[in-house]
Parts: sequence; structure tokens; C-alpha cells
Amino acid sequence: MLKRLALAAALALLPGLAAANDKLSVILEWYVNPDHAPMVIAEANGYFADEGLDVDLVPPADPSMVPRMVAAGRADIGVHYQPNLYLDHAAGIDIKRFGTLVSTPLNTLTVMANGPVQSLADLKGRKIGFSVAGIEEAVVSAMLSSAGLTRDDITLVNVNFALTQSLLSGQVDATIGAFRNFELTQMAIEGEEGKAFFPEENGVPVYDELIYVTRSDLIDDDRLPRFLDAVERATIFITNHPDEAWNSFAEAYPDLDDELNRTAFADTITRFSKSPAAFDAGRYQRFGAFMAENGLIEEAPEVSDISVSLYEG
Repeated sequence: MLKRLALAAALALLPGLAAANDKLSVILEWYVNPDHAPMVIAEANGYFADEGLDVDLVPPADPSMVPRMVAAGRADIGVHYQPNLYLDHAAGIDIKRFGTLVSTPLNTLTVMANGPVQSLADLKGRKIGFSVAGIEEAVVSAMLSSAGLTRDDITLVNVNFALTQSLLSGQVDATIGAFRNFELTQMAIEGEEGKAFFPEENGVPVYDELIYVTRSDLIDDDRLPRFLDAVERATIFITNHPDEAWNSFAEAYPDLDDELNRTAFADTITRFSKSPAAFDAGRYQRFGAFMAENGLIEEAPEVSDISVSLYEG
């Protein structure tokens, strides 16, 4: 990393070369939000430029198309979800994980704090709202099993992406898919207190919520480790200087300068991967087995088929 920084600094001093940074496109999994802070701060603090990169963060018109866009070469990097990576591989989509953005689950099963569901066992006979079929259903089933219940003991209701609204209105008794760093704060702002049950504490293997993916023929591209070095540097800055980092984030995206995003920013800091290039093969192997056991894929893939470590060897 130090050699690359020195080279980038030397090139920046030469006339006409300051604007010659390598372009890199990153398609996000959603609109810009505090989950993307390491990339926003890497840009704001000049860390991408120090690595000789000109990074473009692009919100998707259709979040479901992110992996296919990356595989088709319409973006160099995609922000994606570890659980979905197995589905993409099974569907023959050519992407691999090469870095981690958020290294803990954010997903929760959420209920009203003062409601009738005070334990997972209390879900018997109740309605659970969800947004995305497949993975969330498997997560619910595993969590129910940990409390001695089965999928037949509850009713799943597709509420699209109106998770908080469906819970507050009483349309459902619980939701699956609400993020612990966002929806709980959203509820509190609306004057209601939520209670969250964490999948990783109730029968679901730990996984990385957000990861960086690219297509196979870019794995050896030297822009990728430079990107991760800049993101790591930004993540440490956010950890050490949270207030300054928030101010930079809000300046870059003034429309997000409100109580919800300010709180979400603070709540997400501990969940960012402090070493985004680090790779836990066992974690990916265990979650692949979970996906296969729940019938979401026929068999768990070889870890090397879905994820790589850029710094091995």
C-alpha cells in the first residue's frame, strides 16, 4: 500500500497527470445511505485519489439487477449481500466476492416492544411481513425452529418494502428484513419502540451483510486491492473520528442530513469491516451449507467458486 501511495503522490506532481486516475465504477445495492460511508469518506478525504482511482458510486435503477450488471461488465464492482451470492452462483451469474463492507448481519425479526410477541415462541399463530421471498423465508424458518415452531405455525405476508409501516399499522405482528441500524430508529422517531430478534442468535449462521463483488475476469485487476486499501483507510478514519466523518458524509449528501441517517451512521460504525480484504472461508462454507439445507440451492458451492482473497500468497 505504501509503495502505491508514494507512486500516486509522485504522479500527481507531474504536469498533466493529476487527472489520469484509473476509473472504477461501483454500483450500489440501494440508494446512497450510511451503509456506504467508507466509500463516501474514501472519496471525500481523497483516499481514492491517493490510490490513483476515480471512483463513481452509482445507485441502481433496479436493485435486483446489480449482480447481472456486474457480470455483464456494466459496472466494475457491485455492493451485494452474502446470502444472495449463493443464489447468483446457482443461477450461473459470474460474480465473486473480493471484499467485505458490513461484516455482521443487519437483518432482524422485529416486533413492537410493548406488543404480544416477547419471545420467538409467541409468534405462533401470528403474521410476519417480508419483502423478499426465498432467503428471508429460510431465515424465519430457522429462527422459528430455534423456538420449537415451524413455518406452518405462522403466516407470511408480502408487504413489499413497507416493513415499518406494516408493523406500526398492525397489518402484521412482526417483520423480517428490517435492518437493526435503520428501521428501529425509524420506529423510534415515529414515537414507537421496536424489539429485535437477531438471526445469528437464533439458529442462523453468521454472515456478512454487505460485500463487494466483481466478475471473474477482473479478479486480477490491480484497481481492486487499491480500492480496498482506500476503503480500509476510510473505515479506520470513521472509527477514530466519527463526528468529522459524519460531517463529511452529510456535506457530500445533504439530503441525508437528518436524525434518521445521523443515528444510522453512528449505529453502523461498529459493523463496518475494519479489514475489508480479510476473508473467513469457514463463514462462507457454513452459510452455503445453510442455504442447501433449506432448499434454496441444490448444493453448497466450493468457497473458492464464490469468493477470493486478493492478498493470498
